[in-house]
Amino acid sequence: MNLAARDLRIQYPRSIRERLAGYVHLGRMIDKCRAIRAGMQGDYIYPCPLDEQLLQFAGISSEEFAREVQAKTDQEMADWFRIRAAVHTAPEIQSWNDMMLTIAPDTEDKWAYFRNTRDAIDPRRTDITTWADLLDLDEKRPVPLRTELPTGGWG
Repeated sequence: MNLAARDLRIQYPRSIRERLAGYVHLGRMIDKCRAIRAGMQGDYIYPCPLDEQLLQFAGISSEEFAREVQAKTDQEMADWFRIRAAVHTAPEIQSWNDMMLTIAPDTEDKWAYFRNTRDAIDPRRTDITTWADLLDLDEKRPVPLRTELPTGGWG
């Protein structure tokens, strides 16, 4: 991908599941940040709570990330992120990725919002209990039927 922002008013950002530089959510965060800077974010927010999770884990501010993303391609951002992010072992990054993909609402208010949003998209999908699955469902990506509830939290 070049430096051009995706127009998030007419297309979706990358899935949270897509990895860049070994991290889930990084490509999605790049898409949202570029779109906001270009005024093409639609309903998307940068930095959202999931963005903040990644930025905090990496030890990078949202402002620093936004400055860098405007002048770098995806590959250059991946390289910059590997160099700039706090040092973590491969198992730590994998554990963090797993946590990001299993984060669920952690308050009654968030659960109410989550259920209302999910039910507006597809009320039959009561198996959807994580933000990652909800994002994919909302953005028309296939989400396999879940038979086991994840144990993640904002933790």
